[in-house]
Formats: sequence, structure tokens, C-alpha cells
Amino acid sequence: MKLPPRQSGQAVVEVALLVPWLVFAFVAAFNFGIFAYALISTQNAARSGAMYASQSLTVAQSGTIVTQVCTYVLGELGDAPGVGSGVTTCTGTPVTVTVTARTPGAGNMNTVQVSVTYNTMQLIPLPGLMAGSLSITRMVEMPIRN
Repeated sequence: MKLPPRQSGQAVVEVALLVPWLVFAFVAAFNFGIFAYALISTQNAARSGAMYASQSLTVAQSGTIVTQVCTYVLGELGDAPGVGSGVTTCTGTPVTVTVTARTPGAGNMNTVQVSVTYNTMQLIPLPGLMAGSLSITRMVEMPIRN
């Protein structure tokens, strides 16, 4: 009678050594996806705010321009982590908006500059690679329509 071959447990050791690396790779991909989405959303928010503010010089220089641009910025950042429908102002965390009308700007044109800063929520920090959160600032300058 022949005995069955002895099991050495090699597969268990290989899995035990690879699982931490797979988890690390998954967390890194998840963080990268969230940060990439935040970058794109912040750029879109700055662009839509600048498009609104560049309607005319009176709109760009009005006293409530930041509040009006904030509506468009929050519309673009509405699905971003940490923003949602609970954020109604653009004067602090997580979203800050500044609007500057420049007269005359480049090429003797009136321009408006919109800057949007978005602080992402705390994610899983990866040692040596990235912090748990990211502060993103995007600025768009557009000529003001006459």
C-alpha cells in the first residue's frame, strides 16, 4: 500500500506573503481613484464658476459674485467626497472660492479669475506615498464678454 504524498503547506505560505501586497495595491488604487476624481471635479468647478463670472463686467464686479459662483462650484463638486448637499458655503472647509476681476488684463482685456480650493476627506494613508487627505487648488482665468 502506497502512502499519499506529504503536503508541505507551500500554497498557504505563498498566500500569506502575497495578501498584504494585494491589500496595499487595492488601497492605493482606491485612493488614486478618489484623488483623480477630486482633481477633475475641482477643475470643472473652477471652469464653470469662471464661465458664470465672465458674463459681463457688472456681474464680475458685483458684491455677491462669490456667492453666485459658489452655487455653480458646489453643483460641480456635489458628488465629491465630503461635499454633498450639506455644504452650502464656499468660505472654508472643504471648499474655498475666490473671484477676482482684473481690468485690464492680458492684451488689454478685462478678465475674471476664479480659484477653487477643495480639501478631500481623510482617506487611508499609505506610508511613504501619500497622506490621508489632499488639498487641491485650481485656477481659471477667462476674458469677460462685452
